Amino acid sequence: MKNIMAPNPNDRLTSALRLIGWTLVAGLLVTPAIAMRFTDEVQWTTSDFIFAGAVLIGAGGVAELAVRTSSAWSYRIGAGLAVLASALLLWINGAVGIIGSEDNPANLLYLAVILAAFVGAVASRFRSGGLSLAMVSAAGLQAVIGAVAVSRGWGVGSENWPRPAIVLSIVFSLIWLASAALFRRAARTQADPG
Repeated sequence: MKNIMAPNPNDRLTSALRLIGWTLVAGLLVTPAIAMRFTDEVQWTTSDFIFAGAVLIGAGGVAELAVRTSSAWSYRIGAGLAVLASALLLWINGAVGIIGSEDNPANLLYLAVILAAFVGAVASRFRSGGLSLAMVSAAGLQAVIGAVAVSRGWGVGSENWPRPAIVLSIVFSLIWLASAALFRRAARTQADPG
């Protein structure tokens, strides 16, 4: 008979990782406020803090849901990568932009990548197999947007164009694909008997 009172080492690890994650979120929000006291190089407005808070707290909330959804580490890490890709995509586009500057309206296309991942996740009811397909779709869409932006010259005139669009499209596509592979692994593990 299993002793339900015995502590599970995974529960302790999960709790420690959650504490580290939320501490990191708080640190990322407090750091600019502290830096503004000591240097003129950092100038955040109230809307910058609201945007950063929404992105970081939203990402933390989604990560919390992923941890509660499955005990499989491949599922949790896959979800973490998807959340990381979404948060970084929002952050980079809000701060400097991928296609030209942050003011270039073409950067709004990257919201479709996050939306595709989200809609796919909801449509699959957060099941591993469906999440894997949603992340592959997000990777493909990420690559297509980058390729179209480069081929059409949407960022011409900005510094280092087209390098940021090419490099970031590749990096983000790889993150989405890594997430897909982890969800695929979780789906296979869950399908195995025992």
